Amino acid sequence: MNNDTSGFLLLEFSTIWERHIMYITFLLLLYIMTVTGNLLIVTAVISDHHLHTPMYFFLMNLAMQDIGSVSDIIPKAVFNSLMNIRTISYSGCVVQVLLFFFFMSCDVSLLTVMAYDRYVAICSPLRYEMVMNRKACTKMIGSVWSASFLNAVLNTVGTFTTHFCSNVINQFYCETPQLLKLACSNSYVIEIGGIIFSTTLAFGCFVFIIATYVQILSAVLRIPSVQGRRKAFSTCLPHLTVFSILLFTGSFAYLRDMSDSPSHLDFIITIMYSIIPPMMNPLIYSMRNKDIKVALSRLFGQRSFCFEEM
Repeated sequence: MNNDTSGFLLLEFSTIWERHIMYITFLLLLYIMTVTGNLLIVTAVISDHHLHTPMYFFLMNLAMQDIGSVSDIIPKAVFNSLMNIRTISYSGCVVQVLLFFFFMSCDVSLLTVMAYDRYVAICSPLRYEMVMNRKACTKMIGSVWSASFLNAVLNTVGTFTTHFCSNVINQFYCETPQLLKLACSNSYVIEIGGIIFSTTLAFGCFVFIIATYVQILSAVLRIPSVQGRRKAFSTCLPHLTVFSILLFTGSFAYLRDMSDSPSHLDFIITIMYSIIPPMMNPLIYSMRNKDIKVALSRLFGQRSFCFEEM
């Protein structure tokens, strides 16, 4: 199969109609939960001036990126399944890979920036406003988006400059590991190098975050009051949880041996790293975050009051 192909064949969820509908419903439910939860965070941060701080500015960007990552793959998969369509165009597959790599890279990079934000807030609180000013935060976000886009372009070019021996992808979207399985002989060496480069960057982010949190932990243990230590831990624990879920599920999905035939395990692992982290982010940050809860209660409280007045 040459690279001027008209498209690829995606995985059919099931030949049994009831099971097919079950998969569609499951994906649609995950999508609605993910988009709703992240939209609530974006709305809360924008509407409440008390949340106009660097930490919530980064959290809002993380929520927007999570919406983008799931919107890149789920709506297309659901539409194809409902219309009984298995094909995706070559250009559509390229765009899907590019956007997915972009949003995933943004997540890892932004979580690293958020670790630095927590480090400055806890270890150098008197310098926090000077270091994490609006200009610095804007530059950090710009760097995250620029570096992530460059990484996405490199990996996408590496993937689609290979020659594919088949057009059947054993996944419900254009997943890079599945595309690499279709590459002929050793023509995928460039993309393997790209994945190794991305993995090295992710591992570097992981080491930076661990080193940062070692210093944060040391500073927190020196806080005299129990309440102060608890508050510091409450702002760090959600961040560590989100990063751990994203890193370990993604690493396992991309570094494991791929099976030659579609399996339920492949589907579950793909869901674990591509959909579960974006869905869990708002739950993890909102359940333990009083500021987000207060902002949402104010927002919906004011709206319900307005409706009562009408």
